[in-house]
Amino acid sequence: MTTGRIVVAGASMGGLRAAEQLRAAGWTGTITVIGDEPHMPYNRPPLSKEVLAGKAPFESLAFTPRASAADVGWRLGTPVAAARLAERVVVLDGGEELPFDGLVVATGMRPRRLRRAGPSAGRHTVRTLGDAEALRAELTRPGARVVVIGAGFIGCEVAATAVGLGVDDVTVVDPLPLPMVGPLGELLAGALRRRHEERGVRFALGTGVAGFEGEDRVTGVVLGDGTVLPADVVVESVGSVANTEWLDGNGLDLSDGVLTDALLRVGGWPYVVAVGDVARFPNARYDGVPRRVEHWSIPTDTAKHAARVLVAHLGGDPVDLTPFAPLPTFWSDQHDFRLQSFGAPVLGLDDVRVLDGDPEGDVLVGYHRDDRLTGVVALGGRAVASGAARYRAQLLKQPALIA
Repeated sequence: MTTGRIVVAGASMGGLRAAEQLRAAGWTGTITVIGDEPHMPYNRPPLSKEVLAGKAPFESLAFTPRASAADVGWRLGTPVAAARLAERVVVLDGGEELPFDGLVVATGMRPRRLRRAGPSAGRHTVRTLGDAEALRAELTRPGARVVVIGAGFIGCEVAATAVGLGVDDVTVVDPLPLPMVGPLGELLAGALRRRHEERGVRFALGTGVAGFEGEDRVTGVVLGDGTVLPADVVVESVGSVANTEWLDGNGLDLSDGVLTDALLRVGGWPYVVAVGDVARFPNARYDGVPRRVEHWSIPTDTAKHAARVLVAHLGGDPVDLTPFAPLPTFWSDQHDFRLQSFGAPVLGLDDVRVLDGDPEGDVLVGYHRDDRLTGVVALGGRAVASGAARYRAQLLKQPALIA
């Protein structure tokens, strides 16, 4: 069967790529994509950089669907509220029920919010176009004092963008001892901190947030040691929460995203697959441990594999049982330098080696587990980034550990 209806729950990049790959895999039936935002899918990484800096209009972010997906139906501004997988039905916000033959879970993530005492006005996250536009309006106010909570990718990018906009008072708070130390390790995290401090960012590390001061809006951030950082603008970048509540009641493992098997199938239902950063899947390239991966390359990689699996099942064709083994990729532009990564550095944090350059300048670092290269990260300009790209070929040639 290549006719019928496939519902794609989630209309971000993962939902778009799923729709395109379903057509590429031979699905000729109806495809309906459902999303809670009113916009067609758009590129999110620029939100904390070019959009926040006022250098990129929304029109430059919107993805152009492939011609093969021109007949896909879009239900935008309409969240998915529930699903009854055994009955093959999804329920939209408002109660409308949509039957399906196949379902793609692509509902992604939302920002985690701090639950602390104090006012909410003046506190921002960066996930949607509206988030970025609202934050930019605050950052461009003269004399703004900015506190960024969380020294991960988004937190560091927002801090760099704020400094680039001319904000003189930018402080990043994090309970860990270095920015981005979790995904990068101490060597690169220390080099990253030095680069940010040289460009005017201050850090309050090794401490959490106890609360917020102010009446109608935030005027200060209270740290765990009692210190108060004056703040007109607060950006919360403290991780993400998977949008999986609509799948409650179906017996799935939703403890961290949606658990899938090695073919991206969900909960033993062969007609349900998951794509993008909501999917927690084993990567055969490394081991059999299911993990979520919030990198830009993952929506496309997962969509391609999941679409083939789903269409083969619905068509009654043999399913390719080759385990999924993508090579994750990410980059992060901060100030005038870039972080570029290929592979899974986080799996090799116990064995980090400088491959080229010097941590005091441009540097290329390799991450190893059991003497096997698991990932590379470049910090610096274009030359060192091209060095990382050369190692990409080596990583791709390595045989998968799970057959």
